[in-house]
Amino acid sequence: MTAPIQTDVPPSGTGCAECLETGGWWFHLRRCASCGHVGCCDTSPSQHATAHFRSTGHPIIQSFEPGEDWYWDYVKEEAGSGPELAPPTSRPADQTVPGPAASVPADWRNKIHR
Repeated sequence: MTAPIQTDVPPSGTGCAECLETGGWWFHLRRCASCGHVGCCDTSPSQHATAHFRSTGHPIIQSFEPGEDWYWDYVKEEAGSGPELAPPTSRPADQTVPGPAASVPADWRNKIHR
């Protein structure tokens, strides 16, 4: 993949930056390969990773889930691989999915995008 991938930039945190600020919740996490912003996936109610792409133009994300290292290019609309990013490379393995646990509603399955 060609992209503005910055391998030395750490992630912005262990959860979706905007969801943590607003008391929201996420299903899975994605990390911007340019600036390290961690946002929630498109299955999540707020879809902050895609919103980050739209507001910044940073086209490449990487999964921020344990055991996953795939990339997604929003411009090309294709998955691919790339270099290892600065650690940590995923959310903590003991973090709940969806998360954060205290913010997830009981009927969360009815609120995700499929």
